[in-house]
Amino acid sequence: MYAIIEDGGRQYKVTTGDMLLVDVRELPEDATELTFDKVLMVGDGAESKVGTPFVAGATVTAKLVERLKMPKVTGVKFARRKGLYKRWGHRQQMLKVAIDKINA
Repeated sequence: MYAIIEDGGRQYKVTTGDMLLVDVRELPEDATELTFDKVLMVGDGAESKVGTPFVAGATVTAKLVERLKMPKVTGVKFARRKGLYKRWGHRQQMLKVAIDKINA
């Protein structure tokens, strides 16, 4: 059985035991579990349920594995003879989660 969930403007196809990187969110320091309630589809084959837009009562429970920092992404804007030289960088923080259970 698999589920399609929405989180952070992206859609993920998950099954039990999958590892997933999701955007960081405000959680208590002692939090060990995440619940995704925006489930778009649950099932496999003929028994699948498709939501409009979400499946009512369906959730996906995940266990928090670790908090990560992704590699830095840098950018440069340059225009010759104009004195324009601008650099920037961004380092995204992510959560690595393991899918525990799909509740349909």
